[in-house]
Amino acid sequence: MTPTSITYHKGSKTLEVQFSDGVTAELTAEALRVFSPSAEVRGHSPEQSVLQTGKKHVSIDKIEAIGNYAIRIMFDDGHDTGIYSWDYLRELHDTFDEHWTKYVEELTKANASRLPAIPVGHWSPSKT
Repeated sequence: MTPTSITYHKGSKTLEVQFSDGVTAELTAEALRVFSPSAEVRGHSPEQSVLQTGKKHVSIDKIEAIGNYAIRIMFDDGHDTGIYSWDYLRELHDTFDEHWTKYVEELTKANASRLPAIPVGHWSPSKT
């Protein structure tokens, strides 16, 4: 299935992909980032995958075409190595609920969060 249009909505941080069969996929930047098809995220086998945490507020800075089969997405956290084929975008849309449920379960098991870590200064009590 090939897209007939791809639109990024900055306000909602949602990528809208309209496919030639009439299906419209709406994928958030967060979902695209945590399910990036890159080796950096997925590893070279399922055992090597890296749980992505703190990506709730991530957004897309740039999208570029890769031939006639995919796009590369550059995220504001610096991640830019994922090549999202048309088939992968469609699969992600079609199986999103299953992927998302598993992701949230993995976050819970790891005691991790979708929210980014907030740096806090170091405090030491003064000795008087």
